[in-house]
Amino acid sequence: MIPGRTAIGTWSGGRFMHFGEDLDDERLEALLRPGHGINTVLTADVYGEGEADRLLGRSLAGVDRDSYALVGAIGHDFHLGERQGAKGFPRFTDPALRGPDHYAAYLRRAAERSLDAIGVSRFDVLLLHNPDRTGYESAEVWAGMAALRDAGLTEGIGIAPGPANGFTLDLIACLERFGAQIDWAMIILNPLEPWPGEMVLDAAAAKEVRVITRVVDYGGLFWGDLDPRTPLGEHDHRRFRPEGWIARGLQRIERMQPVRAETGLTPLQLACQWNLSHPAVECVVPTLIQEAGPRARPVEDKRRELAGLPADLRLRRDQVATIAAIGDNRGSMRLKGASPEHDGPDAPDRWGLSEPLLEAGRRYEVEPERDLRAAELTAV
Repeated sequence: MIPGRTAIGTWSGGRFMHFGEDLDDERLEALLRPGHGINTVLTADVYGEGEADRLLGRSLAGVDRDSYALVGAIGHDFHLGERQGAKGFPRFTDPALRGPDHYAAYLRRAAERSLDAIGVSRFDVLLLHNPDRTGYESAEVWAGMAALRDAGLTEGIGIAPGPANGFTLDLIACLERFGAQIDWAMIILNPLEPWPGEMVLDAAAAKEVRVITRVVDYGGLFWGDLDPRTPLGEHDHRRFRPEGWIARGLQRIERMQPVRAETGLTPLQLACQWNLSHPAVECVVPTLIQEAGPRARPVEDKRRELAGLPADLRLRRDQVATIAAIGDNRGSMRLKGASPEHDGPDAPDRWGLSEPLLEAGRRYEVEPERDLRAAELTAV
């Protein structure tokens, strides 16, 4: 099965990524079960240190394996590595854990453990999850990922930058170097966050790499039941966003109303179709969030809305551009990965520029000083 146009990830439902309220097992398993218009599910072995895989396995029990697409993700070593507070578990490429000669063996073990936890024999796509600089640049890493496909553990392989926004030059250069091996990439993209995700899409299209987009809902705003009065839990991941982001986002969504009126789409469906109107984007994965408070919609209703996404693309090129202009967020945050703002030794999620990265950027008209700096740091 090839991933479909719409999908659900195990980060939905509040259990593992703390967006909104935590659903109980029965509701979460039902939410993730393929069918009723959504037949692609995504998971990552590190969520709940394997518990997300096990819960998804219970959700998939009894479902025909050929009726859905399964996307997995591996890359954080929560077996040997020690959790580093809010930063999570280290990447498997951390030199304190192993060297390049052992990358392939780790990837094989991680893939097999994830499959065992889910209770299936293969993935349709297996992503390298939140890689560090080594993950983007190492031939040994990508030989190891390709070996999983050759062994029949997955039909396709890919890369999932994250967890925050950025990694622009890193992904472009990775696709240029290993694009013949890579089938899929997953990025953050939505009408209120066109930057920096849009800058990698031409490179993906050039290498015939299909793109999955996450955070399509912009932290829940496009679902229509999040406003400044909505209570966010103490550990809700959206608390990292700058103060006032909800009110500002709702104002911009309101400015998109004329396009919605022309297309007959809901705000969430508009966001999905805007993403799918871009080169290489083939799958959208919004986060299904059960909000708190009296205005909250049942998360099951949100699933039905996603499943009802019209198959025909209803946005004209001028409408895509109009929405991008309304949502223009250039310079709105410090980006992760290779950055002109980074000074000092490499960190797991940020590092300095190199000439190969600069050259890759030039081929796609990405200039770090102009395109990758946060606005408050850009020289006037």
